[in-house]
Amino acid sequence: MATFVLVHGAWQGGWCWRRVEDRLRNFGHLVFAPTLTGLGERVHLLNDKIDLDTHIQDVLGVIESEELSNIILCGHSYGGMVITSVADKVPSTVSTLVYLDALVPESGLCTLELLPKEIGSTLLESARSTDKGFLVAPDQAKNFGVNIHDQAWVNRRSVDQPLKTFEQPIFLEGAWKLIPDRIYIYATGWAPGIGKPFYEIAQRDSGWQSNSIQCGHDVMIDKPEELTQMLIDCI
Repeated sequence: MATFVLVHGAWQGGWCWRRVEDRLRNFGHLVFAPTLTGLGERVHLLNDKIDLDTHIQDVLGVIESEELSNIILCGHSYGGMVITSVADKVPSTVSTLVYLDALVPESGLCTLELLPKEIGSTLLESARSTDKGFLVAPDQAKNFGVNIHDQAWVNRRSVDQPLKTFEQPIFLEGAWKLIPDRIYIYATGWAPGIGKPFYEIAQRDSGWQSNSIQCGHDVMIDKPEELTQMLIDCI
């Protein structure tokens, strides 16, 4: 039996992992898919103080309270920021890092600096156009390449993201790079996408394994069976 902690990306919640979560549990594995503060079913906690550190503490809290070890820690999209810091802080609890079409940060950078400039500009403009000024509205699911059957569901469940989670730099000691297994999964069906440069780095670096899958950005929604097998292959 393996232990999986699955961290969602911006605007979503633990709900997006439902199909993969169910499949992993059917194979007998222990699975946690926490929802980050202010998102998903925790949207009632939304406030202008939520930042990247808040979301890092969310995942660290699960690991500590559940006394988890030997974790396969997977982060999607913005979730790559979260899992990198978590692994950097508690490397002894993590056996494998899986970046699912995710950002792979370097110390001192924030999400907005890691994204393509046109995407970062759009996010900032979204926040500035709202009355509150600290929220970034979700884009339409079709723009992430989500299959047509699930677009309405994803649009319905997605909520505003606190801007500070994108603006706060990450600070790393480098311990995350000592995690024995680091895997990058690139979703090739979303253009322009965010994963390609990180995937290409992983391909060139002997410390990484790299893989790709033909689907949109939300792999856990579009290709749950294939993703489940990829995660099981990490064991």
